[in-house]
Amino acid sequence: MFASRTNWRLTPNRFAVALEEHRRGGKSLIDLTNSNPTACGFRYPEARLFAALKDSRALLYEPASQGLRPAREAIADYYRGRSGFFGDGPAVESARIVMTSGTSEAYSFVFRLLCEPGDEVLVPAPSYPLFQYLADLADVRPVSYPLVYDDGWLIDFGRFSAALSTRSRALILVHPNNPTGSFIKKHEAHKLAEICASRDLAIIADEVFLDYADTADPPRSFAFDSPALTFTLSGLSKISLLPQMKLAWIVASGPASAVEQAMQRLEVIGDTYLSPSTPGQLALAEMLSIREEMQAQMRQRLCANLGFLDSLLEKRDTVERIRREGGWYAVLRVPATAPDEDLAIKLLESSGVLAHPGHFFDFPQDGFLVVSLILPEAEFREGMQRLYRFIRETIL
Repeated sequence: MFASRTNWRLTPNRFAVALEEHRRGGKSLIDLTNSNPTACGFRYPEARLFAALKDSRALLYEPASQGLRPAREAIADYYRGRSGFFGDGPAVESARIVMTSGTSEAYSFVFRLLCEPGDEVLVPAPSYPLFQYLADLADVRPVSYPLVYDDGWLIDFGRFSAALSTRSRALILVHPNNPTGSFIKKHEAHKLAEICASRDLAIIADEVFLDYADTADPPRSFAFDSPALTFTLSGLSKISLLPQMKLAWIVASGPASAVEQAMQRLEVIGDTYLSPSTPGQLALAEMLSIREEMQAQMRQRLCANLGFLDSLLEKRDTVERIRREGGWYAVLRVPATAPDEDLAIKLLESSGVLAHPGHFFDFPQDGFLVVSLILPEAEFREGMQRLYRFIRETIL
């Protein structure tokens, strides 16, 4: 009765079972995995947001396959003044933008655009586990290529090349990566674009965390000219801390003829779904305009929690924070005395602290935990103190 593409293992894993039992027992919990900004105490300009959503034009339905033009123009403005990887190209144009109701739908659009059933997309590891499900639903096979750590994360080009096959259709770049926080370097972008252009591979650049770099200089974006056909994905979820608004987009760039053909087909895909809501699109410019205010709060939170974490771990004797360049997460290297899942379960049961085991993000070996940096400061401090104490007293 059911399609093979949804034949996932649906029984809860040991980690999920332990968490459910903990919650059912009414035990206190410090959730160091919480990355939902709407549940982390940020102050939103409610009056501005509610006023924007009251636009009377929302009563008129005027379907637009790529999204309403004013919304796409607001997205183009978001990229104004930014730099690309391949020199000073033309600005992002609204005609090259397709709106979606979240980046998951954006991935679905691009997979359907590029891939036949059974084709392959290259996915970084470590990275976010959602890619497996998105690929399954598009009848696409994800093939991992490794990021290696040497006082920073880099692409292993030898193993990347080995992962390519005649079925490869696209390369996913997460810029910066989730959870490692590593950005694609300029020389990596050039080498990857050269490889992709020579093999007719597309680049899918996920830039949802782009605005959260640890440096003062804004990072480069893939949304501008490139030798390879490129689709840059982003949205309100991280830019303005508004995941509930479910508004995201795709920017197409690269060789003009390929972009033109891609946009023609994406327009049909978009016209088939017409999923972004009219009220949200009309309010998009205002929701983007609050990003400086919201990102300032987020940067203060990240700075405070990182500062506390580094002071807690300054001796580096049992727990080490892996170097990051941006994003909302910290990767902790801990003694690999047991599988990461066992360690995370023991931490939950003994200390009431929830942290992600490294294998959740496809780390190649045990000895990693991943924590969110956006929790309220008092909660983060208590959780990290418990985690550190657990490692020192229980593991060693």
